[in-house]
Amino acid sequence: MVGTAEAAAPPAIVRNEKDGRFETEDKQAFLQYHLRDVTVLAVEGGQAKEKKKTAMDMVHTYVPRRKRGLGLAGHLCVAAFTHAQRNSMIVIPTCSYVSDTFLPRNPLWNSLVYKEERKSSGTL
Repeated sequence: MVGTAEAAAPPAIVRNEKDGRFETEDKQAFLQYHLRDVTVLAVEGGQAKEKKKTAMDMVHTYVPRRKRGLGLAGHLCVAAFTHAQRNSMIVIPTCSYVSDTFLPRNPLWNSLVYKEERKSSGTL
């Protein structure tokens, strides 16, 4: 049963800060991101105020054909969302895999998603 335990072990995902990617150790599967400053409305002392926040714009997820169906894209997303959460970032799910597949399957992460209504319209 050793083979079963090894197959069930999640893959090691590393953050490549220089290239703006979360990737598998062999660098073949990755989630590409860009950090952006965004303006959100925050309530402080009962008043809405504009506040700058860092957003992780998840722009592309790639898994090579021979490694598809193993859950790697999901593991990459979990690593990226966990990093965003731990660093008080919000997420912009530009990548269609993130927005159309990962988030519907993992709705607990929706609280980190940058929504249009969070944007400031310039008036309070």
